[in-house]
Order: sequence, then C-alpha cells, then structure tokens
Amino acid sequence: MGSTGSGKTHDITEVRRARFAVAAVFCVHGAVTGSFATRVPWIADHASVSAGQLGVALAFPAIGAALAMPLAGRISHRFGARAALRGLLALWTLALVLPALAPNLLTLCAALLVYGASAGMSDVAMNALGIDIENRLGKSIMSGLHGWWSVGALVGSAGGTLAAHLGTDARIHHALAALVLTALGLLACRHVLDLRARADEEPPPRFSLPPRSALLIGMVGFCAVFAEGASLDWSAVYLRDVLGSSAGLAAASTTGFTLTMAVARIAGDRIVDRFGAVRTVRVSGALATLGGLLVVTGNNAAVVMSGFALLGLGVAVVVPLAFAAAGRSGPNASQAIAGVATVTYTSGLIAPSAIGTLADLTSLVVSFGVVTVLAFGLIAFAGVLRSAERTTAPAGITPAETAVPDPRA
Repeated sequence: MGSTGSGKTHDITEVRRARFAVAAVFCVHGAVTGSFATRVPWIADHASVSAGQLGVALAFPAIGAALAMPLAGRISHRFGARAALRGLLALWTLALVLPALAPNLLTLCAALLVYGASAGMSDVAMNALGIDIENRLGKSIMSGLHGWWSVGALVGSAGGTLAAHLGTDARIHHALAALVLTALGLLACRHVLDLRARADEEPPPRFSLPPRSALLIGMVGFCAVFAEGASLDWSAVYLRDVLGSSAGLAAASTTGFTLTMAVARIAGDRIVDRFGAVRTVRVSGALATLGGLLVVTGNNAAVVMSGFALLGLGVAVVVPLAFAAAGRSGPNASQAIAGVATVTYTSGLIAPSAIGTLADLTSLVVSFGVVTVLAFGLIAFAGVLRSAERTTAPAGITPAETAVPDPRA
C-alpha cells in the first residue's frame, strides 16, 4: 500500500469506522466463496465434466490467484487504496457469474482462472488495508477480520444450499448474488481509508519474488492451511469410512470444524493482544496437535469430532497472524502479503488431493498423522511470526489525541 503524500492524518473515529468497513469487505469476500462452493455440482453438470476433469478445473483459481496477486500492490500504488479495493472487490464479486456460464471444460478453466485472479488481488488489497488499520489502532484486528470472512462464507453457503434445495439455476442464483454482493462491497468501500502513494515514491514491481522472510512466514501459514483444507474436505469422509458413522453425523463434524474456526477467529484478537502472536501460535499449535492425535487415535465419533474441533480451534488464528507478520516484515507490505498468500493458496490447493492420494496408498488414519505432524510444526516455527508483535496504543489517550499520521508519509 502507498502512503499519503500530504501527510494526512486520520482521527480515531475515522480509523474505527474504517475497521468496520474492512470487516464488511472481508464478509463480502467470504460470501462469494461460499456462494460458489455450494453450486460446484451444478456447475460441473452444466459443463459436462467428469470428476477428474473437475479436479483439474478447480486448480485454476489458485493458478489465477498466484499469477495476479503480485499486481495488487502496483494497482493500489497507481489508484490509491480505496479506489483499488473498490475496483478489485467489484471484479471479484462480478466474477462469481462466470463459472456457471461455462459450457465445457476449456471455458470452465478460463472462467476459474479469472475468478481466482480477482479473488487473489482483492485478497491482498483488503489484507494490506487491514494491517494498516491494525497498526493505527495499536491492537490486533486481523483475526477478527478473517473471522468475518468465515461468517461471510457461512452466509454465502447457506444461501447456496437454499438455492440448490429449491432447484434454482446457478446462473440465476449467482447473477443475483453477484449484484447484491457488488452493491454491498461498494457501499463498504466508501468508508475505508483512502491511502495514497507519495509523488516521489517508486511503484512496486509488477512481478517479483517475495522476500525470504515472507516465504518463511508463508510456510507457517502452509501448515495451518493444509490442516484446514484437509479437515474441511475429509472430516466427513473420515467419520464415514473409518468409524462407519451416519451421513448426518459425518456432516456435523465438518460443520463443527467450520464453526470453531469462525468463533476462534472472531475472539482471537483479545488473546493475541494479551499473549502476543508467537505465544498464541505456539498454544494454537499445541491444541491443533492434540486435536490431530485425537483424530488418529480415537475409536468413536465423539472423540474424533472433538479432535476436528480442536484442529479448527488451533489453526484458526494462524493465517491472520501470518498476513499481519508479512505486512510488517519489509518495506513493501503488498509484495510480502502476496508471497504469503501464494504459499497458503497453494497449500489449500494441494491439501485435499494430497490427503486422498496418501489415503489410497496407506489409509486416512496415516493421512491425518501427516496433518498432525504439520500441526506440530506450528509450535516449532511460531517464532518467525515475531514481526506480528506490536506495542499496544498508550492508555488514556482521547480520540482527539489519537489522530494517526500515515507512518510512511
């Protein structure tokens, strides 16, 4: 993100309003993902693709995101943070209509490439703004912002489930959802901070490798997102195939995992402010490791479901803290965030297929043994998130005294 060339200050009321605006942006972003995910079966049928072809097509959102995310910093530099987020978020919400329009595999891959590119660029822009606001407030907000993303995903998936239950054509459903979410996104963007680059500030490169520090931070995010993706996609299958649970009980395990993640993220900021990022991630890693052990050793549904719930609780705050650490790890926040996001997107892409491949070669129990080892990695490598630590704002300052100049002005 650029800085305000005029040295413009933002009083505490404006910054707090911007915090709620960015939270709404995260919620809208998550709602697009939830709306899409629930209609994947309809999209696959409409495009006449097999399960294997669908797996290929679903790799393209991550490819598009990885290619486009480095551009977000340059767009923000050129147009300013508010205008850039407004345009990129609208591009993302409107891209929701594309996959349902695809009549075959080739067009579906192209649609998902654009869908992923717009998702990645808006993701970087909104996280960079979130980190800027967190710095100005002097307290953790990134966990809560990602919690609102989870809330949006739940709302979007609920709407998609209803549309699917009613037999609504996904082209109609996604067109209506895109219009509503675009309007909500544009409304929210009116209140984000309008940060602009100085006239003498060099624009970030269009494409460049992320700094080494961002790659190290990204590996911590990789461990968390791998565990998250594996649990989301395979927890219900695990209960059904390993324990012989009913379909309803198996589905409840996935729902419980999702809810624990959302609740932990919304509540996580207070914990981070009190104990710091490194200690929080170490404890989170311990909880996730314990959860993984319960999953692989449990012999009844209650124990295994408790394990998945602990996994969700343990990995929930790691990715928000990884983004926060990346944003403070160097002079170019957007470039570092894009690097971390690329690693985490890749982890989310490969986790479900890696779990399935390993399960075919061995068993699902062994697959989640690997997840447990990665969860333990959060304990071992939490120290690389030390740049996410901050000094809290001094107590007793009145709103008039907390007008915050852009730190790079």
